[in-house]
Amino acid sequence: MKPIWFFVGVLLLVNGVFVLFADVFFVLNPPEHVTMFAQLRPGLWWGALMIVVGGLFLVTNRRKKVV
Repeated sequence: MKPIWFFVGVLLLVNGVFVLFADVFFVLNPPEHVTMFAQLRPGLWWGALMIVVGGLFLVTNRRKKVV
């Protein structure tokens, strides 16, 4: 049985990848109207942060096999 934090890590990792790719897509195809803080690229930062935290949850909550 897997702990709940394993699934939280999977969700954070998947959503982080989506946010990161969405930010990269919008950099390649910029919209007509740009917000004031668009140059800070919040999607890049939040996507990377969610990937790191999701990876930490996955690594720290894996179970060791007992023989």
